Amino acid sequence: MPVPMTHRKAVLLMVAVTLMWSIAGVVSRHFEAARGFEVTFWRSVFNALALLLLLGWLRGPATLAASLRGGGRTLWLSGLCWAVMYTAFMLALTLTTVANVLVTMSLTPLFTALMARLALGHRLAARTWGAIALAGAGIAWMYAREVSGSDPRHLLGTLVALGVPIAAAVNWTLIQHNRGGAQQDMMPAVLIGALLSAAAMLLPSLPFAATPRDLALLALLGAVQLAIPCLLAVSVARSLSAPEISLLGLLEVVFGVLWAWLGANEAPAASVIGGGLMVLLALAGNELLAMRARAD
Repeated sequence: MPVPMTHRKAVLLMVAVTLMWSIAGVVSRHFEAARGFEVTFWRSVFNALALLLLLGWLRGPATLAASLRGGGRTLWLSGLCWAVMYTAFMLALTLTTVANVLVTMSLTPLFTALMARLALGHRLAARTWGAIALAGAGIAWMYAREVSGSDPRHLLGTLVALGVPIAAAVNWTLIQHNRGGAQQDMMPAVLIGALLSAAAMLLPSLPFAATPRDLALLALLGAVQLAIPCLLAVSVARSLSAPEISLLGLLEVVFGVLWAWLGANEAPAASVIGGGLMVLLALAGNELLAMRARAD
């Protein structure tokens, strides 16, 4: 099995992962004809194709096929979690605002901390709880004026988006549990998730309406926004705790605001800037305190 990377490198890679994840919202606002289920279907298809190439290169076709055939319960449960995350996130973006989806996803650290506590018996450091609370408050401040449940469509989108933090909490806990003993290769689970998501969305997507421009954008999302960062996230999970991963994942919200500003002319309000600074402060404070604890 690969040797876990240093903590600092793992943190930097996780930041890069959130940067790639964060482009979905702004890119989805530039589709010409693709909507709803079709958007999710094509993104998952392109994700699966990219993953086949990447995993085939990293593991070799024979090893990858053997991993899929002999995958145990943990691998397939993780794959199901990835499928729920892929599907719920993109469907939610077609039902409600990017802000609503990102705010809902900000519940991931809390859900993950509670899941790790219940399933793995982890005792979380006070600094981690404090960072989760401060980051959550910052995100709430960022979007307090934008999140609305008055429109039934927005409410439905928010409920669909809840599937993302729930599935992510289960997934990070599964991956962390797998770190002990004889570790199973969890990267094929990302491919399983893409295939399950595409299969579930095929029939509801018909008839297809995506234009060539839509397909190009969806290919970008499938490869750059999903395949590459998700494989990196699984690799990083060998070196970071589940709550720490989900806490760093909050940067996706901050980066998402920046992409929307640069790519869709949505200038952030003062509350967005203030809340974003709170998130960054929470992440930086947690990392500095962790570094001090490891040095003692």
